[in-house]
Amino acid sequence: MNQHMNQVDQYISGFPEDVQHILKNVRQLIIDHAPGVEEGFSYGMPAYKSNKRPLIYFAAFKHHLGIYALPSGHAAFAEALSAYTRGKGSVQFPFDQPIPYDLITKMVQFRFLENQQKASQK
Repeated sequence: MNQHMNQVDQYISGFPEDVQHILKNVRQLIIDHAPGVEEGFSYGMPAYKSNKRPLIYFAAFKHHLGIYALPSGHAAFAEALSAYTRGKGSVQFPFDQPIPYDLITKMVQFRFLENQQKASQK
């Protein structure tokens, strides 16, 4: 195994190529739309922080991509997410349907702005 691979690289490499492509796309859109984001690994999945606060997590499962934008991120997009299986702070995007990258981008941007606002209130 490549010693220079971090946990997120290792996590992504453990999936079939088609799923790796999706995970790499999600990872890149988080990095692109959350300047200065900190990448880590928590709860067994890629985890991102901005302003020292949780931003978003993602994980691959057998049949879907799980996005965890915390309850506020999901509440803000409840209507757009209504077509998907959801939990309090999670949503499942089935692999047999197009992944809504634009929606995920909006969720990242929302959470990033939310974290910036909370940090500036201190």
